[in-house]
Amino acid sequence: MPEIASVNGEITAIEKAFVSINDRGFVFGDGVYEVIVSYRNKLFLFDEHIERLRRSLRYVRMDYVDVEDIIAQIERAFDAADMPRAKVYVQVTRGAARRNHVFPDPPVKPNVIVTVSEFPPVDEKLFEDGIACLTRADIRWGRVDIKTINLLPNCLAKQEALDNGCLEAILIGEDGEVREATAANVFIVRKEKVITHPDNERILCGITRNAVLALCHKAGYQVEERPAPLEEMMLADEVFLSGTTAEVMPVVRVDDQPIGKAKPGPVAARLRQLFQAWINTSS
Repeated sequence: MPEIASVNGEITAIEKAFVSINDRGFVFGDGVYEVIVSYRNKLFLFDEHIERLRRSLRYVRMDYVDVEDIIAQIERAFDAADMPRAKVYVQVTRGAARRNHVFPDPPVKPNVIVTVSEFPPVDEKLFEDGIACLTRADIRWGRVDIKTINLLPNCLAKQEALDNGCLEAILIGEDGEVREATAANVFIVRKEKVITHPDNERILCGITRNAVLALCHKAGYQVEERPAPLEEMMLADEVFLSGTTAEVMPVVRVDDQPIGKAKPGPVAARLRQLFQAWINTSS
């Protein structure tokens, strides 16, 4: 099936979808988003994504938006696309209004954009061989726990990673702490202890991150949610990423230095196995 879009409930071919040039998402980045994937025709962890969308809307003072209507638009678009493995992008902006930093008063109708595209399986070779990352300074705004559409710093770091033969960039705070990657959370393993940054304003608390933490407990791994310095990551036995599209991805090199034995480790492999089993039983 072709990719489709839904703009305020109107479903069309993706290349025919449009919004006003005065849309505040386009002009100011004034909006929030979610990315949800499906396995075997079922949206994965859908309720958790919707709850995070509600939180983002509340923070940016768009809690007047009808989330139940957004859910209906997502479901209609997903059903119309008829893609068993799909990536559903949901964006909600403050709407179209004359350019002014102040919010429209009274509020204008928000623009709700849903696109549905194919979500091909991740190349198994990446899981088998692991990926390389580089580190870059975290130059994002101070509330990255809110899933806004302001992603230019992420794009710059991601492109620099690709330019240097890596698949991801890991962002390091001014304090030297490992925070997260441009589109994934970071986990460090030392002596089978799993360490990841705590859920606060310095990271986006990933839906998959929370799922992986639950799997860590199920597998009997000790978990520490705390900041880790860059030096600790470089000395780790394993490093892996988690994300909606990355799933559980082992990292074998950072800044051209090997991590552990420079090959995927047993903890990441076990967690990916459990994650795949979860997908199979919940879809």
